[in-house]
Amino acid sequence: MTYRVELAVQVEDALATLPDAGRQEVMETIAAALVRLDAWPDPGGWDAAVRFGSRSWVMFSAYLDGIDIIDVGWVGCGDAWFPMP
Repeated sequence: MTYRVELAVQVEDALATLPDAGRQEVMETIAAALVRLDAWPDPGGWDAAVRFGSRSWVMFSAYLDGIDIIDVGWVGCGDAWFPMP
């Protein structure tokens, strides 16, 4: 069965600001949430769940045919924020 993934506007904006490593990790966490149907909240959009990656997280609600990503986060630090000596 094919499932859909919808991204909230703020999620698209957040992904655009992440470095490549952060964007890749968040997308992997979204994929992990998508395939774990047993971890989805009740369908209908009133409940939400959080899925954690090693340095990222995604908050999502579920529907019968997929998930809506409500918010994402990444706690990695790149050279842009904390230059290493």
